[in-house]
Amino acid sequence: MASWLKFIFLFIAVAISTTTYFSSNHYKHFKFNIYGDDVFQVGNITYLANTHDSISFTLEQCMVTEDNVLLAVIIADTPVLTAEYLHEVISNYTLQDDVFQKEFLHSVYLISSTGTSVIEDSATSYLSSLGVSHLFIDTTYAALNNNITGSFSVTIVQSTDNVSPSAGPFLARIQQNIIKLSRVYRLYPDIYRNFVDGIYNANDGTGDYKALGEFRPEWPFPMIPVPSRIYSWRDDRPLAGARVGVKDIYDIKGLKTTRGSLSYWSITERSDMTAPAIGRILDLGGVIVGKQKTSQFASAADPWYWSDVQHPYNPRGDGWLTCAASSAGSACSIAAYEWLDFAIGSDTGCSMRKPAAVAGVYGQRPSQGMMILDGVMPISYTTDTAGVFSRDPYQWIKFSKAWYTPSLYQNESVTRLPPLEEALDSKKFPRRILYPVDYLPLNNSAAELILENFIANFSSLFNMSVEKFNLTDKIEHLSNPAVANYTKLLSALNILWTYDQLREVAHPLVNEWATRFEGQYPPLDIPNRATFRNSGPNLLSIEEAVNIRRMAVEAYEEQIQFSTNDTCSESIIIYDIGTGGKPSFRERELNGSPEAAYLVVPGTSDAGGNICSIFGCADFTLPIGQVSYFSNVTFVEEIMPVTINLIVKRGCDHMLYGLVEKLADHGVLKSVKVGKTAF
Repeated sequence: MASWLKFIFLFIAVAISTTTYFSSNHYKHFKFNIYGDDVFQVGNITYLANTHDSISFTLEQCMVTEDNVLLAVIIADTPVLTAEYLHEVISNYTLQDDVFQKEFLHSVYLISSTGTSVIEDSATSYLSSLGVSHLFIDTTYAALNNNITGSFSVTIVQSTDNVSPSAGPFLARIQQNIIKLSRVYRLYPDIYRNFVDGIYNANDGTGDYKALGEFRPEWPFPMIPVPSRIYSWRDDRPLAGARVGVKDIYDIKGLKTTRGSLSYWSITERSDMTAPAIGRILDLGGVIVGKQKTSQFASAADPWYWSDVQHPYNPRGDGWLTCAASSAGSACSIAAYEWLDFAIGSDTGCSMRKPAAVAGVYGQRPSQGMMILDGVMPISYTTDTAGVFSRDPYQWIKFSKAWYTPSLYQNESVTRLPPLEEALDSKKFPRRILYPVDYLPLNNSAAELILENFIANFSSLFNMSVEKFNLTDKIEHLSNPAVANYTKLLSALNILWTYDQLREVAHPLVNEWATRFEGQYPPLDIPNRATFRNSGPNLLSIEEAVNIRRMAVEAYEEQIQFSTNDTCSESIIIYDIGTGGKPSFRERELNGSPEAAYLVVPGTSDAGGNICSIFGCADFTLPIGQVSYFSNVTFVEEIMPVTINLIVKRGCDHMLYGLVEKLADHGVLKSVKVGKTAF
């Protein structure tokens, strides 16, 4: 670059940057948490520094008199460090990371990744213009730059073999000639009450996590710690830096799994292992930031039956819409917070798909057996599944492809179904869209128009025919008379949903509580109060139910959704697991209006949501639009999401991944926003 151009660039950079000057240290200690980690403030933003997870370096001739300073690490990939390079790096820090603030430029630590690096005068002038008080340089820079001058002190950091900080913001603690760098977390308030607590990795070599246990001072919202995204920029793992919330039925080492029950929480111990499903996310580079609310023991309880835990708030519409049950906190957190990327839930009956529908986000029940569920509270080993919520169709599919891996498929002895074969991406899509007249059209005419438009675009894009059929009638006419009865299948499913949880969860809790508290019965929410006392089905009944389901899956995959030489699933079923385009509320009385809808009409079974629970198929919830409704809370027109569900044969998830990506490529599916409206 010509010298006059460099001068002009530097002049502009200085002019821009001098509007904010950071020569003073903006670190303000607030408190130490119960583990001794530092909770501090920068302006009106609260941070956590895990001071037990720090890396130490020796300093040469340190001139810093402050004990704690905010510091930005910059790893330079250039042999010549210029003002232009620094400006680009710092701009990226500011624009692409919500944890980094310019106040962290109080001190800067420059690290060279090239082995031979020169610092131009323009670079030091630029740092001076930013108000940097302390410049730390590694030995590579020190060897080639003997005369660094600026409005800052200069200290050489002695390199340590195999130890180097990542780029990004840090809290630096300086004692004599030692500097200790601790990663920082921004603490966000959970204003929609979706989390049990924020958590963070102890990073002490044990694999333990710590419960943050911090709340917003003005109102007791849990604070959720999120690390800087910059830390993962040099990590090439598929989920590097992705912030993930986890439904509180998954064990995480060092934490209690509450299962939505104060009774259970009060007598259980901290987990001594992390569930493999969550360990897989960590191995892929994901960051777990919190445990999220679930209905008590992941029941299907309506919001007004939640007593131990306050039902999560749905940010959509008037703020009074339901989050549904079980995976409610996970789904609504994705609809609520830009700072959260993914959330993990589970689906036994419809606990991924319905929360996704009412929150207007992407979520799935995968094929039965796609994810091992060791270290996860069971409802039914044969029908439990693990899913992920996301706002973006591409990111959702990317996560799913990475997370579900054949090495973590469930064994046939768990699913009691034929083993899943390793699925590969498929560009050969179904030939038919099956439109079940017993589940469609939608109850809201405006929502039905959105659905009709979606089906038209869908069928045109994939050159598929649309065929109306009665799914219930198809099931009733399966060739095997042992399973050609939907009522019988639902009865078998109810047995499967009862046996394992009573044996593995309910009875141990009831017995332990009685032992500790003079024969008392544990305090439970209404849906569990009576059922946890039941003896449940016997082993003969469970084996009969397992056999009925296995035969039903075989018949379904031969006569309703089957594979051909051309495609994994010859057809795709479209239906609505939600409310038909009508609002459903977490306050019971609001659902009595003709313009509203219960998630499940009292006294009926949720037949649509049970299809894949019975037949083991893959069922994905997709947001496709939004409609208005009049709110009896705000007394104005509000907006709620419209979603639809796609079902394919068991084992065809990868085909559905490709289909979702193609729909997104052509604008049929879109990313959804956080907050009141999805689009």
